[in-house]
Amino acid sequence: MSLSAIAGDVRAGRRSAVEHARDAIARTRRDNPRLVAVTRVLEDRALAEAVAVDARVAAGEDPGPLAGVPYAVKDLFDVAGLPTTAGAAMRADAAPATRDAEAVRRLQAAGAVLVATCNMDAFAYGFATINAAYGTTRNPHDRSRIAGGSSGGSAAAVAAGMVPLSLGSDTNGSVRVPAGLCGIYGLKPTHGGLPMAGAYPFVDSFDDIGPFAVSAADLELAWRVLGGTSNDAGQGRVGRLGGWFARGVAPELAAGIDAIATHLGGLPVVELPEVDRARSAAFLMSAVEGGALHLPELRARPLAFDPQVRDRLLAGALVPAAAYQAAQRFRAWFRTAVMAIFERFDVLIAPSAGVEAPLVDDPFVEIDGERVPARAHLGIYTQPLSFVGLPVVAVPLLRRGKLPLGLQLVGRPGGEAALFALARELEAAGLIGVG
Repeated sequence: MSLSAIAGDVRAGRRSAVEHARDAIARTRRDNPRLVAVTRVLEDRALAEAVAVDARVAAGEDPGPLAGVPYAVKDLFDVAGLPTTAGAAMRADAAPATRDAEAVRRLQAAGAVLVATCNMDAFAYGFATINAAYGTTRNPHDRSRIAGGSSGGSAAAVAAGMVPLSLGSDTNGSVRVPAGLCGIYGLKPTHGGLPMAGAYPFVDSFDDIGPFAVSAADLELAWRVLGGTSNDAGQGRVGRLGGWFARGVAPELAAGIDAIATHLGGLPVVELPEVDRARSAAFLMSAVEGGALHLPELRARPLAFDPQVRDRLLAGALVPAAAYQAAQRFRAWFRTAVMAIFERFDVLIAPSAGVEAPLVDDPFVEIDGERVPARAHLGIYTQPLSFVGLPVVAVPLLRRGKLPLGLQLVGRPGGEAALFALARELEAAGLIGVG
């Protein structure tokens, strides 16, 4: 059921929020041992919130546009009374959060019911949700494959049907990559467009939160509830990113983009300048800001960190300030160049992960003929875009019975409405959608 259909049934009294919550809890308990998508099932809280929604319905009140909708959140959102682990075992005994994250508060105010917290790469530093403490999240389409990351648990929970809505975060592609690999919709909003309060940080320069859902309409509804606004009214002019964004793309994905181009009457190919430098600068800034954030704990108890994450954070903490300042200067130049392109286009289409989900036992991807770790390199097409704060709607190609492949619909800052308009059109044409 869509989010609006669930809420409509609850508001009309056809089905209670408690029934929806119990069903979501049962599905999660049944499927999670095989998928490792969820770290905690919040049964008591979920049932209490659902009872409150039903009480409002019984009193003749409208609980909101998400009345009774079960949802889950990546384990870096504050949930009152629980430690915010950010996927790190060393934070399992952290002081409990004293209040919910602002995004959680907004969803609850709209009538949604929080059911679970979700697995992630430790401290959101990775693209695979391979977690040394909590396990590796499996892809619901093929459990021998990864779900992507770092919001892999949130994506897998929606793709598996545990919940119809979840929240993740995206710094370098952590919503868009798992959305693509799991075959669902995800949003990285305009930088700063959705509330970050109460979400454990990674890289302030380009951290954002975003929802996952199974349709464009559901994703847009969640975005609006969370506070999303847009400067655009419609789809507008569409282009296709080439160059860097056409290298190493799976043939089936390239064919899917071709089909979209044909449907839209042909798309001009657009090349962003010096994308390789943009990706390198994004890597460097992520390492530096992440290393600085965690430096006190790295000095105090380095052995408590996941070794793969610790070594990357330590390397970032050792980068000279001059290199970071050079990356910032390049980002300003790159942003100006990208915004000049958006004077001619409203939406640009690009791959998300570019390939099908890698195997858990062989988590590598091939880039320019070289096998490289998926944990660091699945963001090859996503990092250069979040680097300058662009909004992106991640959409799945419609591939019934096949492993998912995903696309990014990329807009100018504040251009989310154009992205949703194009997503709805492509969905109606049968070119994208959950298979």
